[in-house]
Amino acid sequence: MFLQKRIIQSVKENCEQNSNVASCMMYGSFTKGEGDQYSDVEFYIFIKDDKFENFQSRQWIAEIASYDLMFQNEYGTEVVIFSNLIRGEFHFLPESKIEVIKTFKPTGVFPDTDSMFIYDTTGMLKQCLDHLGGDGPERMTNENVNFAFNNFVNAWLMGINVLKRGELARSLEVLTYVQKYILHLLRVKEQNVERWLNSTKNLENDLTSEGYKDYSLITSKLQKDDLENAYTHALTVAEKLIESLKPKYDFEVDIHIIIKLRHCL
Repeated sequence: MFLQKRIIQSVKENCEQNSNVASCMMYGSFTKGEGDQYSDVEFYIFIKDDKFENFQSRQWIAEIASYDLMFQNEYGTEVVIFSNLIRGEFHFLPESKIEVIKTFKPTGVFPDTDSMFIYDTTGMLKQCLDHLGGDGPERMTNENVNFAFNNFVNAWLMGINVLKRGELARSLEVLTYVQKYILHLLRVKEQNVERWLNSTKNLENDLTSEGYKDYSLITSKLQKDDLENAYTHALTVAEKLIESLKPKYDFEVDIHIIIKLRHCL
């Protein structure tokens, strides 16, 4: 049994035994049939309104399993590194906020909402989870294609300019945005957009060998020649993507902007 499964079971048992907990749901890889020994465990835990102010999340987590580190990240999520080096994310909210679950609908596809159900005393959790079922948001739209391409152009020009200035580290950082928007376009081309918000996840299996090679060409080390090659290849990949996608999508900026960008190299 995966160590994560033991933590999941311990979370369930602690919810059942702790009278402060109103509901609990899980999300992430283990709810999509993709969990393995490298996966995180991720939960939303709703605390009864009158108990929330004095609820001690650290104590509650300690009752699940021993941990070496627990802190609140920039998004307000409680991040836990358990002593067995399993990583966990815990969102603690008051019970009255349970309908926040319905706002997750635009973020992706939830193929098995039953697997997300951990514990409930409110009678509302299943209703909220059922709302997430069915098809995910439409990603292969004209709006998304233009958003990706326009932002690619913007990131590419910024990245090449700071590279010319000699800011290699900054150019490498900007290259991650170039990669992000190219990857969105690659996923549209290959009609593989389920992981739109986490586009690099399972990329080795999601893309065709051609698509994966195109993506690999726009990666780089922190070296001037490598960065120049990555930015050069990014234009070539973008041009190919425009040619492939333009029969189905109306681009706000035509392919001639790629020609102008090449003069910046």
